[in-house]
Amino acid sequence: MALVLPERYASIRGPRSAVKLSIELPVVMLAFTVGCGGRVGLDVPGDRWMSGDDATVGVGPIIEAGPSSDGGGSRSGSGGSSSGGGSADGSSSGHPGATSGSGSGFGGDSDCDSAGETNGDSGSQPPSCLAGGPGQTNCGTCSESCCTSLEVPSGTYYRTYTNDETGPTYESDPATVSGFRLDKYEVTVGRFRQFVDAWDGGTGLDGGNGYEPPDGSGKHTHLNGGLGLVNVAADAGVAYETGWVASNDGNIAPTDVNLACFTGASTWTPSVGSDENLPVNCVNWYEAYAFCIWDGGFLPSEAEWEYAAAGGSQQREYPWGLEDPGTGSQYAIYGCYYPSGGESGGCADLANIAPVGTATLGAGLWGQLDLAGNAYEWNLDDTNYVDPCTDCADLTAAVMTSIDRGYRGGGFAFPTSFLLPTYRSGDSAAGRSLFIGFRCGRTP
Repeated sequence: MALVLPERYASIRGPRSAVKLSIELPVVMLAFTVGCGGRVGLDVPGDRWMSGDDATVGVGPIIEAGPSSDGGGSRSGSGGSSSGGGSADGSSSGHPGATSGSGSGFGGDSDCDSAGETNGDSGSQPPSCLAGGPGQTNCGTCSESCCTSLEVPSGTYYRTYTNDETGPTYESDPATVSGFRLDKYEVTVGRFRQFVDAWDGGTGLDGGNGYEPPDGSGKHTHLNGGLGLVNVAADAGVAYETGWVASNDGNIAPTDVNLACFTGASTWTPSVGSDENLPVNCVNWYEAYAFCIWDGGFLPSEAEWEYAAAGGSQQREYPWGLEDPGTGSQYAIYGCYYPSGGESGGCADLANIAPVGTATLGAGLWGQLDLAGNAYEWNLDDTNYVDPCTDCADLTAAVMTSIDRGYRGGGFAFPTSFLLPTYRSGDSAAGRSLFIGFRCGRTP
């Protein structure tokens, strides 16, 4: 089948005071080979590419971003090498707050010796990596724990900005973020498989644990005396995140059918196979949230996720710095360039999704990989900005019928401008997409 992304995209714009800029992006085609090299076409009309619980195709993407500094960038990158590094510098002068911690050794090539602990101070493995095996204990060039989680120090930055290699400009929407941990890798198929086994239908069928998140779990318990993030969606007064709501239990349904949301490009397989190190996709927001709770963490807020991707107050052009991502998949898996540097006529199914951590030069300031490209990543909250923001999130109740949860990071088939840390999109919490996965945050 062939999925054609829409030729027309919404204006890319910064909330409130940022410069508005319309960008015409080229059509990108995802071609899915079936049978003996035959192709059958399936054109998805308009801006639709997400599937919902009732088998309808959801709306996306809704784009909120700072102005892009290029319409696609140079295509001069070379592939294969994992040596060298992206820029790890960048001045933070003139920006709100100083980003504490140096992030030394993380600006370009991912440093195996700086991998950090896997689960807070204890170094113990979270449940998703306890069993060991593909997609659990062999991620990245270091073949390390796929649950490696890295410290992100506290700081203040602007959520809306542009950076055209001369430093951040057009800054607005300041946010202060307390220190936390963010997983180095996107959640793999192998890790998610452990959660599906624990969920087991939510009722303990076939001897499983029948896991469902406890009511109120999943909060940022290191903030505000255990109350969590400030919920800026509250109508009056000061409110905090509620954590998991038991009425959402029924929205957790990671079945083989649901996780095969797009034939030929879903990374899930009913049994262990060769794709355990790929980022899991076709997961809805509820399942991503429930997984992170089960795994001892939480879904990062939009402000937290972007803070890590932007390098805090450095407010980088890309998570790794200023270097153009090129076509060699060294910095990011995007634009259908993986694995061969580009394909005539579009990109082909699973082969264009890379094992997590493949783009070794794309590490952010604090070491996280794939913050740009490969799979979009669900965030905890809605896509509205409220100023000022100190450990805040817009936790408008997820209602499954509207654009009420954000995702970040660009995907394997999307162009350069989607890799910017400021790029924002969102959809229904119930939506499933071949382009969207997630990663977890954790207490510091």
